[in-house]
Amino acid sequence: MIESLFEGAKYVRQMNFNLDRREVTFFHEDSAETILDKLAEVKLSGRLIKSSEIAADDIESQGSALESRTLKILLLINFSMFLFEMGFGYFSQSTGLIADSIDMLADALVYAISLYAVGRSLSIKRRAAFGSGIFQMVLSFGCLFEVIRRLFYGSDPVSSMMIGVSIMALAANMYCLLLIHKHKDSGVHMKASWIFSANDVIANFGVIIAGLLVFTTGSRIPDLIIGAIIAVVVFSGAIRIIRVSKNHP
Repeated sequence: MIESLFEGAKYVRQMNFNLDRREVTFFHEDSAETILDKLAEVKLSGRLIKSSEIAADDIESQGSALESRTLKILLLINFSMFLFEMGFGYFSQSTGLIADSIDMLADALVYAISLYAVGRSLSIKRRAAFGSGIFQMVLSFGCLFEVIRRLFYGSDPVSSMMIGVSIMALAANMYCLLLIHKHKDSGVHMKASWIFSANDVIANFGVIIAGLLVFTTGSRIPDLIIGAIIAVVVFSGAIRIIRVSKNHP
């Protein structure tokens, strides 16, 4: 609500939010009273904790810097896992692993877009989240296409590779989820990153289960089914974040 209130206000250069302490740090060019008056207009009471002068070049916030570092780590992990899973997916003829690797690629690009949005205006953050959702939607159709292709042309998935690689991917995604948890309320761009990371964990569990079913039944059908499910999960996440980007305060 505060972010929306000051959207477009030229005297406010940047805002950093500490939700736990219910504090907002304003980097501004006008007096502090102007900001307090603006908050009072919408019945948001507040008080000035402290004020100090800084140079324009020092506006880079600690919160934004921390977000940037987190997103860079997430980007590196997800792109590395995309290459790893894609290679083993084709080698093991597993639709589930290939679909999950495409999901990893989508997330890597989502993190790249979110990285661009850090420290920028609310409208840019919303556009970044919306673009992330659209791209995720396109890749979900790519996953589904691969499932259909292998359904007609055949495959012989290796269950041991499906399970082993998915366990490694699950560990990587759980670490990503822990990293981004503290930032998930920092803005709609970070909310998008949180949604996609949570979807990854679900997909990893699905591939592990599919690998176990391939092993016990000797059928490739569970692998195809999980590939299709991942496509649906990715599409669902895309729809969700597109809605968040339009309605987020």
